[in-house]
Amino acid sequence: MNLTKILTGVLLAASVALLAYLYSSIQEVIDTRALIASTEAGIIERLKIIREAETVFQEQHGRYTANWDSLADFMEKGRVPILQRREEIKQKAYGGEEVKVFIDTLGYISAMDRIFKKNYSMNATDNGTFLGFKVKVGDRVIKNQKAYTIKVSERNTVDPPFQEDGVIETLAEVKSGDQVTKGKLLITYANDVFNRNIDIRKIGEIPGSNGKKFDIFVGEVDKGGIKVDVIEVKDPSPINPARKESNEQKTRKPLRFGSRMDVSTAGNWE
Repeated sequence: MNLTKILTGVLLAASVALLAYLYSSIQEVIDTRALIASTEAGIIERLKIIREAETVFQEQHGRYTANWDSLADFMEKGRVPILQRREEIKQKAYGGEEVKVFIDTLGYISAMDRIFKKNYSMNATDNGTFLGFKVKVGDRVIKNQKAYTIKVSERNTVDPPFQEDGVIETLAEVKSGDQVTKGKLLITYANDVFNRNIDIRKIGEIPGSNGKKFDIFVGEVDKGGIKVDVIEVKDPSPINPARKESNEQKTRKPLRFGSRMDVSTAGNWE
């Protein structure tokens, strides 16, 4: 074997090794970015659930809680009232409208349903003759799908659409030909907005962190002489190097929602 063949073989082997190294390095970067993206998506989802749970807890108890066990107990065992906003609209003699708003308590639901499920309702959009529903109880509907038909004049009918996705829970006891008034409740429907398959007892743990917990702060601040509740929940150990406190460039901040100083529950991912 002459020197040329030996050098050619060595260079070929070195080229293959270099290509393998470059491929491995590029793939490692891709895998790391994918891991960061999926982990942060899980953290954001958990922060959204915590935010909703704390909001419902505050509605019922008049304060937030910084105790994860107390929050988990509330989520598992708590009950909250079902409130319905009802309007009565009357025509005044001079042509205007008088609107009275009533808040009725229809019953109670579990805190889990209140936190994980969003309830929606559809009221009659105008006075008129009801011509029928376009859905039935149990149907899954999508946004902008037609819900029902009302005849509001001799030549005009309307077919109001759903504003959200969901599953039909109740339909009002009205039939085709009945007269309905503007604001009458016609349909209730609901949709799960979070995945319920989480361990509630570990609600305060950061996904993908091997048991580390979110930092949580609750307190009160003075706003114009009035004491108001504030809350902040933050990931203290970001997987993303760009979010770490030690990052000198500080291009991003650790994932969090709320504020220690302002009345806000906004998340910094929004």
